Amino acid sequence: MTTDASDAVEMRDALLRLRRSTGLPIAFGGLLETGRQIRISELSGTATHALRSLVVTSGTGLGGKTVALCRPCVVTDYSASRQISHEYDAPVAAEGLRSVLAVPVVVRHRVRGVLYGALRTALPLGGRMLDAAVEAARDVERALAVRDEARTLVAGAGAGAGAGPGWEQVREAHAALRALAGRITDPELRAELLGACALLTAGSAGPARVRLAPRELDVLACVAAGATNAVAAERLGVTPETVKGYLRSAMRKLRAHTRGEAVVAARRAGWLP
Repeated sequence: MTTDASDAVEMRDALLRLRRSTGLPIAFGGLLETGRQIRISELSGTATHALRSLVVTSGTGLGGKTVALCRPCVVTDYSASRQISHEYDAPVAAEGLRSVLAVPVVVRHRVRGVLYGALRTALPLGGRMLDAAVEAARDVERALAVRDEARTLVAGAGAGAGAGPGWEQVREAHAALRALAGRITDPELRAELLGACALLTAGSAGPARVRLAPRELDVLACVAAGATNAVAAERLGVTPETVKGYLRSAMRKLRAHTRGEAVVAARRAGWLP
């Protein structure tokens, strides 16, 4: 999967969370760039730029060991450790790092990046610090997984967005993206997903005169993709009765008597692809 600026922002935020939750003064990290190489792109609390743009290859150093083993690794004194190779001693020493932990960011069983936390003294990094670092990595994993799914859906919709069966792919993608957005607490990521939804309705009629609530539109998007009330409820994380309530409200606003009429009216108004 490709990475973009929003992925880097997610890494940056995760480093701040890692420092707050562990008390470690220094955190840094990066995403997979090519093959099995990680480029250190994000720094937090560092005193120099010695680590910036450092390329770490799988199997080398602490981060490379983490990539190769796909699990967290810790050293109490980096330069003296016999558990790792020492290709990166010079930039690590320039930053004055001693105790370092590294945690992989793993999405669908594939390492996508590494988060590091460090001290400038040779002290053991306890289990609580490692647990907090792992949780920060999990946050990045969840965000990357959502973005991957969104990109896949949009790409699939774009490939099939012609006449005939292609529109079914567009509608499935639109419904899936709206369902994903409803489960995201990060406002920037949610706005990004809803922006992708808007792209899928760009060719629809409009502007819409009827105002639909976000959840009413979520339900209509599921219905337009062929979902039953029960399936829509499962996708949106609500009860079937709640789905019925939103659907009734949307039908009333659209002056529709059936589910099908509501979908047609919403398409004519530019709410649905």
